[in-house]
Amino acid sequence: MATIGRDLQSGSTPAGVEAAAVLSADPGASVAELATYREAVTDLLAVLDGHAGPDGAVKTAGAIHERVTGRECDAVLSRTPGGPQSVAQNLLREIWNFRTEERPIEDLSNWMRVYLQSQVDVAWWGHLDPYLTRADVTHSPDLVSLAALRRDGALRFRYRRQPRGLTGRALRRAERRVWPHRTPHTAGMRFPYARPEAVAWLNGLAVQFLAACGADAPPLWVNSMARSVEHQNHLRGLGYVTVLPSAHCVGYAMDLEMTWMRRFEAHGALQRLLFEHRAAGDVNVIDEGQVWHVCLSPETAARLRREAVAPAG
Repeated sequence: MATIGRDLQSGSTPAGVEAAAVLSADPGASVAELATYREAVTDLLAVLDGHAGPDGAVKTAGAIHERVTGRECDAVLSRTPGGPQSVAQNLLREIWNFRTEERPIEDLSNWMRVYLQSQVDVAWWGHLDPYLTRADVTHSPDLVSLAALRRDGALRFRYRRQPRGLTGRALRRAERRVWPHRTPHTAGMRFPYARPEAVAWLNGLAVQFLAACGADAPPLWVNSMARSVEHQNHLRGLGYVTVLPSAHCVGYAMDLEMTWMRRFEAHGALQRLLFEHRAAGDVNVIDEGQVWHVCLSPETAARLRREAVAPAG
C-alpha cells in the first residue's frame, strides 16, 4: 500500500493543528487489549440475552455496571470521553427507551452490540469535534470530494450518490426494475466526501480484494463515508442502527456493502480481509448486516497521511 498516497495527489491533504494531532495521536489500546474487549462485549451480550424475564431490568443493570466498568473493558472505555460510567448509563437509557417504545428485543440486542463495538471508534476519535450539519461536511477542509477523485481516476472502489429530486428517484426505481441486481440496493451516499486517509485505505483494500477474488470479482462498493450528526440522527429516525458519537461524523468510518457481494460469492474473501486488518489493529470492524462498518485506527491514519505527503521516488 506504499503507492496509495500518490493516488490522492488530485485532492487536498489536510494540514494544520488537526493533522499534527492525528500524526501524534495516542494509538490507544493494544491489539491484545482490543481482542480482550471484544470478547468481553460478546460475553456481556450473552449475559444480557438471558435477562429477558420479569426481573430482567434489575439483573440487566447489574450486569452492565459489573462488566462495562470491569478490567476487561477498561483499556478501551477509559479512553472514551465519558469513560465506562457514561457508556453504562447510555446503555441503560437505551434499554429503557426500547422498553417504553415496545420495540423488538432483537433490535435492542443488535443496537447494544453495535454500540459497544463502536466504542473502539470512540476511544480512537472521540476527542475530535464532529461535523454537526451538512454544511460542516461539504465545507470541511479536512475532506476531499469523491466525485473529483473519481473524475481523475483516483478511486479503485465504487459508490453512488443519492438521487436528487423526484426525477432522480424515479430513474433509480426504473433502473432497479430493469437491472435489479446490477448494483447494491442502497440509497446511495448523501455526502460524497471523505478524508484522504480513508480513500487511500479503501484503494488499498480494493487492490487486495481483486487479488483475492480474481478478474471476475465485483468492485469494492462503499455505501457511506463522512456524515453529519444531523444526518446520523435522521438515519436513526428511519430505523437504521446508528450510534453517537460516531466515527462517520469525524470522517474516519466507512460502510462497505456485504449483502450484494453474496451474489458473487465474494463476501467471504472481503470478510477475511477485513478480519485480517482488524487483527493487525489497522481498523475496527462491525458487522451491521447489509453493510460492514469499518473505522481507521489513529496509527493507520497517521501512516497513510505520511505516505500521502511523502515525495514520490
